[in-house]
Amino acid sequence: MSETSIDNLNVLSQDPLPTPADLKARQPLSDRAMETVQAGRQAVEAILDGQDPRMLVVIGPCSIHDLEAAKDYARRLKGLHDELSDSLFIVMRVYFEKPRTTVGWKGLINDPYMDDSFDIEEGLRRARELLLYMAELGLPAGTEALDPITPQYLGDLISWTAIGARTTESQTHREMASGLSTAVGFKNGTDGSLDVAINAMRSAASPHSFLGITQHDGRSAIIRTAGNRYGHVVLRGGDQPNYDSVSIALCEKALADEGLSACLMVDCSHANSSKDPGLQPLVMDNLVNQIVEGNRSIVAAMIESHIGWGKQKLGDDPSALEYGVSITDGCIDWATTERMLREAAGKLSQPLQARIA
Repeated sequence: MSETSIDNLNVLSQDPLPTPADLKARQPLSDRAMETVQAGRQAVEAILDGQDPRMLVVIGPCSIHDLEAAKDYARRLKGLHDELSDSLFIVMRVYFEKPRTTVGWKGLINDPYMDDSFDIEEGLRRARELLLYMAELGLPAGTEALDPITPQYLGDLISWTAIGARTTESQTHREMASGLSTAVGFKNGTDGSLDVAINAMRSAASPHSFLGITQHDGRSAIIRTAGNRYGHVVLRGGDQPNYDSVSIALCEKALADEGLSACLMVDCSHANSSKDPGLQPLVMDNLVNQIVEGNRSIVAAMIESHIGWGKQKLGDDPSALEYGVSITDGCIDWATTERMLREAAGKLSQPLQARIA
């Protein structure tokens, strides 16, 4: 009996990809880019360690679909990154992969042409192009780790990583996080449960051995990790928002009960704003007020922001899309972004310094 009669019965084709080393050789990391990545990682770790009083802000489009718009946004954000650096450490949100509840566009890496052609090699090339551009600007990048193979291609350009609400409970993603070279934020469950994020932190801090691929030749290998001590909770809401002072206090207690430090990031979008971008500034203002009133556990925020307001549907003609407007979750526009971040930085200058006084 032929193997083809029992093997890969639902597989239509297998298209080989370049190895991580091949892609990096074509799009190498410069000294300037390496400095940006390393400085970004060190700043994030210092904030989580309580040695840097600034607030970490991961901000940017819900997803990247247009490289030129993303580069435009990055240039604008670099100005704020420099201008507000006394109070805020700004990292650009650069999400290339999108988890889907059922079906839909899976992100730039999976489908860069947005036409279901799934040219993943081109998607990886574009993703690396944008990350290199940002690193050359001096702007650190944060992303969501979804596919466990992708970090081998792009991880050298990332300064902060998220594990999403749908994958925080996944053993595969907890093991992957244990080996990542960045701090990792674990979102609470989609129902608001903190247990999955706290359990993920504990798991990722431990050593693991799991199946992966090598950098050089892309061969299957046993990846053995030392554990990642820079895991932290990202509050993104659930059945109800969880950015208020009571929810923050409950999260602090849950972490303390497990012997974990209370370093919290709050996602101003998703369930905390009922996916209404217009509510994100209100959430951010609430966080700022909590810090002004003496809170010490809120060290970071995430915001979905783009050049244009809201979101648009991805139709049959990607060329007809409006420039700088999200095709996934709705985002605040650039004018609102500037105003929100400048107001936050102004209010936080003295309260943040008091954290290390």
